[in-house]
Amino acid sequence: MTVRSARPEDAGFIARTILSSQRGYRPRGWFDVALGWPEAQCRDFIARIAVAQAVSMWHVSQFLIVEVDGKPAAALCALPAAGTGPAAWSAIAEVGNATGLSETELDAIRRRGAYTRACWVQGGEGDWMIEHVATDPAYHGRGLVQALIAHALDKGRAAGFGRATISFLIGNEPAERAYAKAGFAFAEERHDPAFETIIGAPGFRMFARTI
Repeated sequence: MTVRSARPEDAGFIARTILSSQRGYRPRGWFDVALGWPEAQCRDFIARIAVAQAVSMWHVSQFLIVEVDGKPAAALCALPAAGTGPAAWSAIAEVGNATGLSETELDAIRRRGAYTRACWVQGGEGDWMIEHVATDPAYHGRGLVQALIAHALDKGRAAGFGRATISFLIGNEPAERAYAKAGFAFAEERHDPAFETIIGAPGFRMFARTI
């Protein structure tokens, strides 16, 4: 097992990680809803975002990867929570423009993606944020998430942060157990009936811990 920073050539794996982590235990996640495209097209768009000039929480530079026998097996992103929303939309706009999406189509993505606003909960401006945690199913049960989180916490501590946060869908019990095992505890949760109608989960829960 080796933990390393993600590289541009990992963009495809990062795209799969993002889709899997956003879905959690449900069949659709944020990109599925916001883009509204088939799986392969979503993966291609996210892979482009992962290497865009606009650095967002979806960029390869924000991800750690754990390899098993030289192959990417799990990943997460870890970065300051401040400014993540505007940076995300900048990346979407950049890739949308580069792939020929019209302003009308970009506006539609923004509208479809707004369904999380009422219940999304993430770290504050001074927090270190861990997100998009996912393991290739072939490597479950090997402690890869714990290794990744430990490295992510070390990275945040080295950057001068005192608190880390992590958010997930309410009802994602495996994620909740994994984060509790890593020393996180309940901090906040938000519910929204409209979100539950779309996704099938009541909302989001956030865990936090000192680092």
